[in-house]
Amino acid sequence: MSLLKMAHVSAFYGPSQALFDVHISVEDGELVALMGRNGMGKSTTIKVICRLLKNRGGSVLFNGEDITRLPPHKVARMGVGLVPEGRRCFTDLTVYENLIAAARPGEWDFARVARLFPRLRERRDQTAGTLSGGEQQMLAIGRALMTNPRLLVLDEATEGLAPVVRQEIWAAISKLKAETGMAIIVVDKSLKELSAVADKAVILEKGRSVWVGDFGSLTPEVTDKYLGV
Repeated sequence: MSLLKMAHVSAFYGPSQALFDVHISVEDGELVALMGRNGMGKSTTIKVICRLLKNRGGSVLFNGEDITRLPPHKVARMGVGLVPEGRRCFTDLTVYENLIAAARPGEWDFARVARLFPRLRERRDQTAGTLSGGEQQMLAIGRALMTNPRLLVLDEATEGLAPVVRQEIWAAISKLKAETGMAIIVVDKSLKELSAVADKAVILEKGRSVWVGDFGSLTPEVTDKYLGV
């Protein structure tokens, strides 16, 4: 049984349809790359998974349970951890306060997050608004991990970051995959970095899943057709 299974999902913003036929399945321990050009429905799909946007058609199952009628906080308690696009840290709270704001009991606590991102230990008592963009991204990931999720969802986890920080984030994602058995969805455009960690890819085109398969099966023809500029 898939940990997450979306089938024939459609979704709207008011009268405007954004998703038409999205299919995604994620197994325990699997890292899935959710890909597509800008505006093709990736962030909308993430919102549907996290129940920040209701789907009008299709089904969304998490751990075999239909979650389409559940509010976002209940889905989070079931084990879906979101690292949102734009980080959205609580800028007036300290690093430590951000991390414990939504913490739930489990293996992930401040000490473990600090081992993954040592800079967060160094910045423990700084307010989040004083951190660099890369440090805020580490904080956003750590905050999601402190909810002890079964599925970690990273929406544009490395966008706009300096190359050296991007590599730190990718190293952390690789470590999470190798050492935790956590299921992960990553929205990103970096084919090179994704190829080192992703098991599977789902490509969206105009709100539809147009290619699903092992990441290693992505051909230049497919990437040029659906991901090229």
